[in-house]
Amino acid sequence: MFKTAAVFSDHCVLQRNKNIDVFGWCDSDVTVTVTLSKDGKVLAENTALSKAKGKESKWIVTLPALKEETGCELKVVCGEYSKTFTDVALGEVWLCGGQSNMEFELQNCKESAEALADPNDPNVRFYYTNKIGWIDDWFYKAEENTCWSKWNSDARKAWSAVGYFFGKKLAEELGCTVGLLGCNWGGTSCSAWMHESYLNTDVELNTYIEEQIEATKGKSIEEQCREYDEYIKRDAEWNKRAQEVYAVRPDIEWNAIQEIVGKNEWPGPKSCKNPYRPCGLYQTMLSRVSPYTMKGVIWYQGESDDHKPNMYAKLFTRMIDNWRTDWNDDQLPFIFVQLTVNRYKADKDFKHWCLIREAQEKVSKTVANTYMTVLMDEGAFNDIHPKQKKIVGERLEAIAMKTQYEGKASNEETFNPTLTSSVSKDGKMILTFDNATDGFITKEKPAELANLIELEKIQGNKKIDAMVDGKWTGFEVQDKDGNWYGASAEFKGNTIEVSAKGVIPVAARYNWYNYCPVTVYNKAGLPVAPFRTNRNEKLVTEHAAIQEVMTVNTK
Repeated sequence: MFKTAAVFSDHCVLQRNKNIDVFGWCDSDVTVTVTLSKDGKVLAENTALSKAKGKESKWIVTLPALKEETGCELKVVCGEYSKTFTDVALGEVWLCGGQSNMEFELQNCKESAEALADPNDPNVRFYYTNKIGWIDDWFYKAEENTCWSKWNSDARKAWSAVGYFFGKKLAEELGCTVGLLGCNWGGTSCSAWMHESYLNTDVELNTYIEEQIEATKGKSIEEQCREYDEYIKRDAEWNKRAQEVYAVRPDIEWNAIQEIVGKNEWPGPKSCKNPYRPCGLYQTMLSRVSPYTMKGVIWYQGESDDHKPNMYAKLFTRMIDNWRTDWNDDQLPFIFVQLTVNRYKADKDFKHWCLIREAQEKVSKTVANTYMTVLMDEGAFNDIHPKQKKIVGERLEAIAMKTQYEGKASNEETFNPTLTSSVSKDGKMILTFDNATDGFITKEKPAELANLIELEKIQGNKKIDAMVDGKWTGFEVQDKDGNWYGASAEFKGNTIEVSAKGVIPVAARYNWYNYCPVTVYNKAGLPVAPFRTNRNEKLVTEHAAIQEVMTVNTK
């Protein structure tokens, strides 16, 4: 057996200015020659001997770094095997990873009509990694049918919307082809995208594996597969009936539709075949495109780890280390989205998303070449899938340009304001921020405020009116007894002084809600990142009931 990885196809984009790894699989020792040419002229060529270490061993041939190019041919030869890929480009390659908000398709986003109607080729190409969670004969047949697509293909409708807007803007600014590797799956934990060795060597992180082992104890692989297959049939029937209800009542609440259709069982039984299992998609998706040479990763995930928010920083850091090791690049850039505001009517505000956001900021400050963009202001009330995706892609792209391509935008135009220091003085908490050289602006959000008040009153919070106190700022101060009070705010350059009448503050926090109005921005229009000054305080939080499945197109 010898084959080239499916990620190499006609129209593929190879990373410019870096050594290019071309790879595939074999079951015996092989000598492989790879040639990249244009118009009959060889641009690069190399031959390597690969020794098989098992039934499906990976072979790799490395070509030297080349500048941007289009219209090339890539040829792979091994004995009688010979395969040539045409219309190959050299440009910038980024992997689009995460869960449903990265998976969210271009055809379903708010900007889809305008984007898809554009006849101009954005110079972006897309490869969607084979999206199957279990390796069997069907897996390999499906993988053989995957390929890179261009703008003139109907496949563009199913591209990641965030990825597309990121790539389009990047291609415009760099003047070269941008290739996007779609490697995402709605509802997935970080743990699904990691090798088990990065989980089982840590007591906390190993709980993901231990829970899987406990749930499948005593069940054979055949039993687990049968159990999961039976769930898939039930889930298909459930979705069919649910769509009929949504067609008549598009705004029906999740709990109400389950009363009519029956309980939704997503994400299904813990099983060796369930794609949400720990380490599963690492095996069936990520490892199938690793180590395809690329510039970096854009990432949008965190929702599905909100039941273990206090270990998310460690989990995400380990995942980044895992990927960097696989790609043999200790500086592989990760540019990621901090979770936006979200809450369903039936959920209490357990503030577990606040802890995920705090963990994400910690990663950006402690792991080299990682960067966070704040999307707090782009959430959707009662919907975990905000439909506007252009602003997400373009905020990620701005950071990529600034940090990876020496873009000329200022820090204030690129990065969100984040807290750098705080001090309690004269009955106030004085907060200092970076990326706010020119000060701040505030925006009124009456609809979002009304939503918050409604949510809190549903849950019996009688203090919400006092917290708002006629004007929402998002700031709160804490007294020595641990009580929190809504605070007023004075803006002075890059500092904000917050206070509450009769309170000597010992701590402060901003937008410490799963859902709330986002009202404070720097002058460039980027929202202030949420924070708490007493982040050393260990918080134990509950997990909100799943109000909707965290995958796309549920309605």
